Amino acid sequence: MASLSSSAILGGFDTSQYLQLLVAQLQNQDPLNPVSNSEFLSQLTQLQSVASLGELNANFSQLLKLQQLSQGSSLLGKSVEYSKTGIGLASGTVTAVNSDGKNIFLTVGTDRVALDDIRTII
Repeated sequence: MASLSSSAILGGFDTSQYLQLLVAQLQNQDPLNPVSNSEFLSQLTQLQSVASLGELNANFSQLLKLQQLSQGSSLLGKSVEYSKTGIGLASGTVTAVNSDGKNIFLTVGTDRVALDDIRTII
């Protein structure tokens, strides 16, 4: 299971920033009217929710990559028709499945083809 790092951003706001905001709020609260225990616990619960959602997002991302890799590998040795920029449709046999770390690509002849560009399995 992936752990959430302080740089794992969820909705443009990461756990480190949230924690800094919480500490600043506690340091600058009115001493005559401090944050109640229930408010403080609510904020800590929100922090845990942000961390959990970030971890869930990372897990879904890994699952999607695994699914795409599986789809790509099922096309090895198959003839496909794909969209090729500037030409329209091209076809060939899938000889390899590659990843650039973010996306899965198929090697068809000398072309590097994204899974989304596959139109037909021949």
